[in-house]
Amino acid sequence: MNILITGSSGLIGTHLLDVLTSSGHKVLRMLRSHPDKQPFYWDPSAGIIKLDDSIVIDAVINLAGPGIADGRWSEKRKKLIRDSRVKGTRLLSDTLAAMHNRPKVFISGSAIGYYGDTGDQVVDEYSGPGSGFLADVAQHWEEAARTASDAGIRTVNIRTGVVLSPEGGMLNKLLLPFKMGLGGIIGSGQQYLSWVSLNEVVSMIHFILENESIAGPVNLVSKQPVTNYTFTKTLGSILKRPTLIALPAYAVKLVFGEMGEELLLSGTRVQPKRLIEGDYKFKDVDLKASLASFL
Repeated sequence: MNILITGSSGLIGTHLLDVLTSSGHKVLRMLRSHPDKQPFYWDPSAGIIKLDDSIVIDAVINLAGPGIADGRWSEKRKKLIRDSRVKGTRLLSDTLAAMHNRPKVFISGSAIGYYGDTGDQVVDEYSGPGSGFLADVAQHWEEAARTASDAGIRTVNIRTGVVLSPEGGMLNKLLLPFKMGLGGIIGSGQQYLSWVSLNEVVSMIHFILENESIAGPVNLVSKQPVTNYTFTKTLGSILKRPTLIALPAYAVKLVFGEMGEELLLSGTRVQPKRLIEGDYKFKDVDLKASLASFL
């Protein structure tokens, strides 16, 4: 298949590109630089997109969007997080819907932030949305892909959990302090972390791409979410370091503000029900075994 990817230079996109290429697919990259030299170019903030109509596109995978934990959430930062996802997805979705030769499938990013803070409650794709900034972003993000679905394109909203990899994301940021013996539980430690390994999330996307029966929201998470306490103690055990430096809730709120409240003190206990129903063969289920293989 000819597969067009946005966000191909990100953590997931880089690995997905390699896997799809090695599987025999031709991967086309949607880029933001050198518009005169690229067959696929876009600038979502300006509403500009260019697709080479001489190349048939079989599938589109939309992974674009700046990291939500890359800086404290000022109003300007929150607007960037929201607009980059919603405007970019809407521009892409509207463009695909208007094409004469439409792609067969549109896999578009979303996040388990859709469910908000669920506490101990288990949620899946049949659960309703939660509240908060991330839940609001996710709802508008998914709604932005509706034009593609309405045009008859199989559209999948991948609600991705916390992706674990030493190469980037949360785990990468935690390694140095944990190796220095400065790791510890955050807040109560009872908030749930719905995680997924980088290799697993790429495998899940590949599975969705090739299974025509899958459409709508799909949770990309492990079947075994863990609490912050369990994650902290497991990572410390793997690195053979103590985890005694707790970060109380008031300190999180003081240092990180709203971002800290939603990302560090809130929890989401998610199950990948659609993948289970689709008979996906999970690979990285146990957190300890997965971290050991990474590290």
